Parts: sequence; C-alpha cells; structure tokens
Amino acid sequence: MRVTGKLNLMQLKAAIRKMNGANGPIDCIVIPIEANHLFRGEQGVYLDLIAFESKTKNEKIKDTHLVKQSLPKEVLEAMSDEEKKSQPIIGNLRVWGEYQESAPQSDMTVGDEKDDLPF
Repeated sequence: MRVTGKLNLMQLKAAIRKMNGANGPIDCIVIPIEANHLFRGEQGVYLDLIAFESKTKNEKIKDTHLVKQSLPKEVLEAMSDEEKKSQPIIGNLRVWGEYQESAPQSDMTVGDEKDDLPF
C-alpha cells in the first residue's frame, strides 16, 4: 500500500518572504513555531496531523483522506465548538491500492521429522 499527500503550508500562520541566500535572494516560507502549536523535539520541529476519511464520492477527486492539524489538548479545550469546526483543511491524502496481508513466512503444518525443512 502506498500513501501520497499534499499539505498547504499557507493554511498555517505563515508568510512568504524573499530572503538573502548565499547565492542571492530566495523565496522562503516563514512559519512561527509557537503560533502554530508546533512541537519542538530533540530531532526537529513537528506538525502533528490527523487524517479523516473523505466522504466525497466525486469520481474526479481521488483523495481518500482530508488532513487537519492535530492540536494539543489544552488548545482544543480552550476553543469553542465553532472554532473547532472552522479549523482549516491543510491537505489531503490518497491511498493507492488496498492493504493485503502477506502470506505467512513460516509453515505451521506438522510433518514427519524425516522431511527436509521448507526453507
């Protein structure tokens, strides 16, 4: 099974700025950590996400899931129901193919001890 997706980072509190790089000006996206409830861990800065199965039955739209930001519990508890409902969709996912359980690698049948092993 393969999953692909896209996130619209401009759905976060963000700004596009032209900044000076080593080889001249470059376009950058500036995303404030605290204002976006990002998590700073030992290995990086993380955006927690949650995906909901899409109820859209439009044949032209192949996306299977909508993606929203998963906010910390204390932030959600401070929000009204209307604020929670108005949280933007920041992306989508598409599941390609169906999950199929692979065949077992081990043979669990009991056989004569004189038989050779199947692997």
